Amino acid sequence: MLIWGWRTQTRTLAMITFLCAYCRNPSAHAFVEVIKKFTLFFVPLFPIGTSHRLVCSWCQAQTTVPQNDVTNLLGRAHSQSMYPGGIPQPRPAVPDTPWPPMP
Repeated sequence: MLIWGWRTQTRTLAMITFLCAYCRNPSAHAFVEVIKKFTLFFVPLFPIGTSHRLVCSWCQAQTTVPQNDVTNLLGRAHSQSMYPGGIPQPRPAVPDTPWPPMP
């Protein structure tokens, strides 16, 4: 007897601020990738489908994103990030001197 089926895995790619089409609140939306994988004896083997969605953090409404808009949304998420270079850079070392300097 073979036991087969599918399992759905979700992965958050980015957080983007939008005006929600359902609740009309300017809120953060999770840009989510949904991967459906074929399973054999409860072991996921290979993906059989991938889709992308935006999930409103305010009302939890989900909107399906067309495949040709995925790169545009990832670029927008990168431009909204708080670190323009993508990765935070370490701050330069500051010597331990009292401020204002003592005469």
